[in-house]
Amino acid sequence: MKFYFPDSQDLVSPTYDFARDEYSPLRVRQRDDRYAHEVLETPPYHGILVSKSIVDGSIMGSGKYTASQRARLYRLGVDRFFRLPDGVESLGDNGAFNYADELVPPVSVRETLDFYEGCGFDAGVSVDHIIFGYDSAASFESVDPAWAERRLITLRLAAEFIEMVNDEKSPVVPVGAAQGWGPASYADSVAQLQKMGYQRIALGGMVPLKTKEILESLDAIQEILEPTTDLHLLGITRFESMETFADLGVTSFDSTSAFRQSFMDDRKNFHSMDGEYVALRIPQVDGNPTLKRAILAGRVSQAEAVKHERECLAAVRAFDGSAKATTNALAALGAYEQICQTKKSYLEAYARTLDAAPWTTCPCSLCRELGIEIAIFRGTERNKRRGFHNLSVLSRKMETLQPRKPKVMSRSTDG
Repeated sequence: MKFYFPDSQDLVSPTYDFARDEYSPLRVRQRDDRYAHEVLETPPYHGILVSKSIVDGSIMGSGKYTASQRARLYRLGVDRFFRLPDGVESLGDNGAFNYADELVPPVSVRETLDFYEGCGFDAGVSVDHIIFGYDSAASFESVDPAWAERRLITLRLAAEFIEMVNDEKSPVVPVGAAQGWGPASYADSVAQLQKMGYQRIALGGMVPLKTKEILESLDAIQEILEPTTDLHLLGITRFESMETFADLGVTSFDSTSAFRQSFMDDRKNFHSMDGEYVALRIPQVDGNPTLKRAILAGRVSQAEAVKHERECLAAVRAFDGSAKATTNALAALGAYEQICQTKKSYLEAYARTLDAAPWTTCPCSLCRELGIEIAIFRGTERNKRRGFHNLSVLSRKMETLQPRKPKVMSRSTDG
């Protein structure tokens, strides 16, 4: 099972000063900042996924790349731009979520293949059009005509894509995109893509589906899946179901979930092999909107807020696992919660985090280097490093997956 990490230009500065919370004045972001595969001893993913809409922008607006970054990517190629080590692959797609509201994809097959070839991707997904809906009971005749049309558009563009790849002897490995609204439609899409010649197929539109719905679609696909076809789940992790996914033909997936939970989730900020923990929230006084409003309104003294922020950082950094240090840290965190006028208290969850102190037993290089700093929810440098750590945990969990069971091929009764 391979994991691809979707790029969104998430990097960290190796010279960031955590004690002063400031960047080096000599920092040159493009030259100095580092990707996850550069700050961890072992790349936490098998490949990166880069969307054309992130690089070139889309109908919804400009992408994540500046004009100079985009020019560098095209000039250097994806391997040199990301400084990818040997063994880390690159996969391109169009980022169909960015044009999901359009009647037809606003990007052509020609433009898509030019993007893949121009950047030197190892593999690229055909142009697709997401179906936002799931109805396992809907037949090809009774389904919403708009859903049916999106599936047909995706198949038509997939046929055009692989024909162009083959005619031009493109070095890009074609990955066919499959869309559907239920088990039968997904299975039919995969069957048609296999007939076109695709040996790698990406299943799209499954992000909002429940695991049960994904599994029933994979079960239907399994009936027609050829032994040489690899399935990729677009945007899906669901680690607890990964072995079952593998048994049903899934060989790769991509997701930002583990990374984004470090700063987007309410509770699961710090992952470990045994569970997830909430990070210790110590926002910067000038970076907390609620606190800034309270200071401007005169309800909170700025000097008092800065004093509590510093005391909170000092107490957490002095944490040594002892009962006294735990009490001091929780008292400081609680006092700062009051100053920040936090709507709900995390003190109970903080106590669990401090009791486990998972960063002390984590083997990743970031935890060894930063200690408790990586467990502090504060600013992009700590939060992204914690996200990279989460990716390393996912990587180690994937190593525990059992090898895929050999596919049992059914035999006809007449031999």
